[in-house]
Amino acid sequence: MKVLGIESSCDETGVAVFDTETGGMVQRLYSQIERHQEYGGVVPELASRDHVAKAASMTKDILSELGGIGEVDAVAYTRGPGLIGALMVGASIARGIAWALDKPVLGVHHMEGHLLAPMLSDEKPQYPFVALLVSGGHTMLVDVNSPGQYRILGETLDDAVGEAFDKTAKLLGLPYPGGPQLAALADSVESSGFTFPRPMTNRPGLEFSFSGLKTAALNIIQQNQPLTDLVRAEISHAFQRAVVDTLRIKCGRALEHTGYSRLVVAGGVGANIQLRKVLQHMAEQKNARVYFPAIEYCTDNGAMIAYAGALRLIAGHRDDEIYDVLPRWSLQSLPAI
Repeated sequence: MKVLGIESSCDETGVAVFDTETGGMVQRLYSQIERHQEYGGVVPELASRDHVAKAASMTKDILSELGGIGEVDAVAYTRGPGLIGALMVGASIARGIAWALDKPVLGVHHMEGHLLAPMLSDEKPQYPFVALLVSGGHTMLVDVNSPGQYRILGETLDDAVGEAFDKTAKLLGLPYPGGPQLAALADSVESSGFTFPRPMTNRPGLEFSFSGLKTAALNIIQQNQPLTDLVRAEISHAFQRAVVDTLRIKCGRALEHTGYSRLVVAGGVGANIQLRKVLQHMAEQKNARVYFPAIEYCTDNGAMIAYAGALRLIAGHRDDEIYDVLPRWSLQSLPAI
C-alpha cells in the first residue's frame, strides 16, 4: 500500500508517500519561517494562505515523480491538533484526492505522528516505552503500551518547551524562530554565571511548567542591561541547562514509574543537541535506552503522517463521509490500532 500523507497543522507544509511493502519514503517539506519572521511568530491567516499556495503543487510534484496520482492507494492528513485554517487546507486536499480516486482516507493525530516518527529510523524501539513529546506547542510524557494505546503521564501546565525557548529568545533580541538561535548561542560557551530554577522538580509528579523560566529570564535580562554578547550567551546557556535538566529529571521519574527501559524522544525540540546528550547519559545510568527520530523527522513533516496513517489504514480505520478538523484533540481519545 502506498499512502500519501499531508501535514499542514502550523507553519510547515509536508507531503510524503510511504510504501508499506518496501518501507520506502519519498517526501517534500516547505517551511514558512521567512514568511513569519517579520512578525516574530506564526500568523495563522498567513500560514493558511501559504499552505494553499504550496500544498497542492507539492502534492502534484511528488505524485508525478512516483508515476502519477494513480500510484496512491490511500490518503492520510493531519486532522489536528493545530491551527484550524491550516488544518482545513490539508484536509481539503487530502479528501478531494481520496474522493476523486475512490480511495480510503484518514485524518491523523499530529502528536501520534511525532510519537511514531522514530519508527522510521533503522533502529526502532520495541513496545512498550515512555515517550517524551517536546515541540513548540506540546510537552508531555506518554506511556506507550502499543500503537494507539497511550496514557498521558504528565504534561505542561502552561508553556511548552519550544514556546519557552522562543519567548526567551525574543527577550534576548534573537530573530525568529528563536529556539534554535538560543540553543546555538548556549552551546557557544561552556559555563555560565547565571542560575535558573528547575521548575516542579522538588515535588513528586510528572507535570511540567516553563512559564516561570521565562519570567526568570526577563528579570535577569533587565538586571544586566545593556546585554553584551557574552552575557547573552551565558543567559542562553543557563536557560537551556535548566530546561534540559528538568526534562532529564522528569524522564527519569517516568522510566522508574513505568518500569520501562526504553525512552523515545520526539518533536522539534528533540533535535536539541544538549537534550540528546543529557538524556542519553541518563538512560545509560538507568540501564535504559533512548531513541530519537532522525533530525529530518523531528520537525513537522509529511512522512510521520503518512506512516502513522498507514498503520491505522492497514488496521481498517477510515474517515466518515462527513468530516471535520480538530484544533484540540486529546491523544488519549484515539482508538487502539
